[in-house]
Order: sequence, then C-alpha cells, then structure tokens
Amino acid sequence: MPARPVTAADLPRPLPPLVLLVGDEELLVDRAVGAVTAAATAADASVVVTERAGGQLDGPELHELLGPSLFGESRVVVVRAAQDVRAAAVAVLQPYLREPAEGTVVVLQHAGAAKGKGLLDAARKAKPLEIGCARATRPDERAEFVRAEIRTAGGRITPDALAALLDAVGSDLRELAMVANQLVSDSGGDVTVEVVRAFHRGRAEVTGFAVSDLAVVGRSGPALEALRHALAIGVPHVVIADALADGVRSVARVWAAGRGSEYELAKRLGMPPWKVKRAGSQGRGWTEPGLRQALGVVATLNADVKGAAVDPGFALETAVQRLAAARAVR
Repeated sequence: MPARPVTAADLPRPLPPLVLLVGDEELLVDRAVGAVTAAATAADASVVVTERAGGQLDGPELHELLGPSLFGESRVVVVRAAQDVRAAAVAVLQPYLREPAEGTVVVLQHAGAAKGKGLLDAARKAKPLEIGCARATRPDERAEFVRAEIRTAGGRITPDALAALLDAVGSDLRELAMVANQLVSDSGGDVTVEVVRAFHRGRAEVTGFAVSDLAVVGRSGPALEALRHALAIGVPHVVIADALADGVRSVARVWAAGRGSEYELAKRLGMPPWKVKRAGSQGRGWTEPGLRQALGVVATLNADVKGAAVDPGFALETAVQRLAAARAVR
C-alpha cells in the first residue's frame, strides 16, 4: 500500500534526533518535512530550520550545520536527495547521524534505491524514525491515497466519483491531493460524480491553481486578488499552498530538464505532457538562483499553513510577494 502522508500530530514528542525519509515522492517528502518543522516549531518557536540538497553539501558546511551550536539554539537540518551526497561529505555526515549534536534534529531524505546505499544503511543503523515516502505507482495505491485525503479533509467520496477523479487528474499525487481537498470544500463533504464533473467544468470561480498560475509568472497583483477571492469563498489554506508548491516545483523541474519536446520531457520527468508544456511556458524569465529562492519560499509556506504561522492567510500573501521577488532575481 502507498505511504500515508505524515502530520505533526503523528510524530513522537520530543522529536527524535534523526528522521529518515525513504522515497522520492515529492508531496510525501514535503509533508513529512513540513510535519517535522511544525512539530519542532511547536516545541521551540525560535528553532532554526535549514534545508540543503545532498549534491551541494561539502565537509566544512556540514560541520557548521551539524556541529554543536555556540548559542544553544534548537535546529532542524534537512538534507534532501541524500543519495547524491559526495563521498567526502558522507565521511563527515555519518558521525553526526550516529550522534547528532544536542538540540539538533537531522532529517535525511533518501530515494531508497541503490545509489548512495551506504549512507542509507548507515542512517538505518542509527535507529532513526523512518517515514516512507515512496511513489504510488499502481492505480489502487492512488485510489487509496485519494480516499485517505478525502477522509482527512472530513469528506466522503463515492466509487464512481473516485474513478472520475482519477481519470480526470491522472497520477500526480500533489495534484490529486489539491483536487481532493478542493472537492471536499466545494461539496460540503459528500463528493459525488456530479461534484467532480462540475469542478472540471470550471464551477469553482477561483482555485489554488489560479493563484499559482498567476504567482509563478510574477503577476503578484492579480495573484493576490485571486488569493483573497479564493480565501473568501472558502478554499483551504493548505490547498492554495500545495498549488503554489506544485507550480514552482513543476517550473523548476522542466526548467532544469533542458531542451526536448513536451512528450520527451513528460516521459523523462514522469509528468503529463500538458503540464510540461504549461510549466515550460511559465518558466520563461526564471533564473536558477531565482528558482532556488522560490523553492525555499514554498517550503517555508508548507510549514506556515500547517501551524507554524499565526496567520496562514498572511503567510500566503507574503509567499506570493516573495515569489514575485524571486522571479526578478538575476
């Protein structure tokens, strides 16, 4: 069965010093990181959260991030794509996995495949809290994922509505999650096939997708108007945040993939061709530093709308403005 998204309420208190995320399903990884961040923030509002990609780490930075803190502050250090950590950095990282510094929580995300298996084995020997983040590759796994999303949002979905939803949206878990939450909000809880069809005819005036589409191309004014309208008609904060994250990550993936037809890139990236085409168009004008900054914005927003921020609506507005600033980075 597919891995279930983790929330802060699912985590032990206090947090263990090492959390291992195994798998590379972006939505599940993002939610797990957001859950750890929210739990750490609930325990200490001044916690310092740092994220790095494994391939970017070197020994001196690892010592700085993971060594004893001069000021004794609480820290969460997230290492994504740990399978890409270079050999020299692995030698520095392993002792900190066995014995993290006091007050530091290390979150290590590994794809779970053969690449970098030595680091994965070393992390497991440290007896971490392990959270599965594997991709849902089978239709029945995606169906169960949607049912769980609907239940978590407080709704119910009929079998024919579930089939219609999966047929309309496809296999992308992030998009399935956004649509599932939106449908529960639209329907009041009972998601029927009629509700699904009405949604895809454009019944909802403003969705998280509309906010995201405007924000990722730098149109912050219209994006803020769409955001306020979406919140006014009851679109959940988390749905809009997920839509923004999906938009930024899609643009970043297609931008980094280089040239190729939408069908070639779709096959390589595991995305629908229409989504590749849209992200390619939205990616014009972005730079690599800007995209890195934007990815940090949506990662912070993920935690903000799940409890880290006092006002999630304000956090969303701030994120839209920060995305526009990131797009202007040269």
